[in-house]
Amino acid sequence: MQGPHCHACGQPVKGLMRPIGSVFGDLLDSVFDFDARIVRTLKPLFLRPGFLTLEYFAGRQIRYVTPFRLFFFLAVLAFFIARLTVQVDNTGAMAGTQDAFAQATTVAAVEKIRDAQLAQMAQAKRDMAGTPAAPGIVGVEVGEARIREAADARIRALQGTPAGAPASDPAHVGLVIHGQPWDAEKHPVAIGWLPAFANQWINDQVKRGSDNVARLKRDPGAFKDAVLSVIPTTLFVLVPVFALMLKLTYLLQRRLYMEHLIVALHSHAFLCLALLLTLLAAVPAETFAPDGTRLNTVFDWVIAGLLLWMPVYLLLMQKRVYAQGWPMTLVKFTVLGFVYSILLAFAVTAAALIGLVEM
Repeated sequence: MQGPHCHACGQPVKGLMRPIGSVFGDLLDSVFDFDARIVRTLKPLFLRPGFLTLEYFAGRQIRYVTPFRLFFFLAVLAFFIARLTVQVDNTGAMAGTQDAFAQATTVAAVEKIRDAQLAQMAQAKRDMAGTPAAPGIVGVEVGEARIREAADARIRALQGTPAGAPASDPAHVGLVIHGQPWDAEKHPVAIGWLPAFANQWINDQVKRGSDNVARLKRDPGAFKDAVLSVIPTTLFVLVPVFALMLKLTYLLQRRLYMEHLIVALHSHAFLCLALLLTLLAAVPAETFAPDGTRLNTVFDWVIAGLLLWMPVYLLLMQKRVYAQGWPMTLVKFTVLGFVYSILLAFAVTAAALIGLVEM
């Protein structure tokens, strides 16, 4: 023995009968590869774009948490915190909306209020798109549907239509096939080149989504939790896709795909860490700092700084890792960002559909 571990098999000198705290430490080390390296990893991950990737390429790897474990842990932690902190509560907003509609005495006034509120919702969705708050778009869309329902109810009341008369057929989820609403028996999804069991599975999912629409209106928070639980898996799929995009973008550099995968893992790990910090900064801003106070302004600036740092960090990382001139780096960064934003939008939409089915 020449040290705390056996140089032949790696077993530590210390025995297994130890305080329970050290056992939890071993658990973190074995599952997440976290020990003193976490301090050496998180600081450069957030503050030094490209540093961890270049260290990994240089062979200095044992000092830091491995890229996949780092991304996995931060993704799971960030979206777990998102489930706890992101709230979808339309109760108060809907109460104010219904009061506004109740005070309207003409159909034109109701339509004006409805259009104004829908315009605010549309602006909110545009502001949230492409930011860590993007999963909250589904909650905004739920609010849009409820505004339309409240407006339709008030218009029917003003026109003397019976209150129980529906504005539209609620028996389907809005899916239209060849001009006809989806129906499990009369007009199901039928894709000719798919086998019967695949078409049956698709229709089963549509049916589950249809059944969940009513629950979504009662409990939009359940939909939010379902979507946020699916997004980490979605990111795990997007990481190798983004690495392939980097491979094609820098094809002339003759780098291995694994090198681009390390860049993708560190990039997404940083985004998850920035998202986590944004969520944590939003908690005191919403809970302990009322709107208009100096403390609330400070937290708003912190959140804005974090959101601004994300694209700047990724640009600097791409410049330092691939070491190209600024003009070419800016062009490639813009193209990559545009294409990846489209992929991310499709992925979030898919996550929303999966969440609607699985909620």
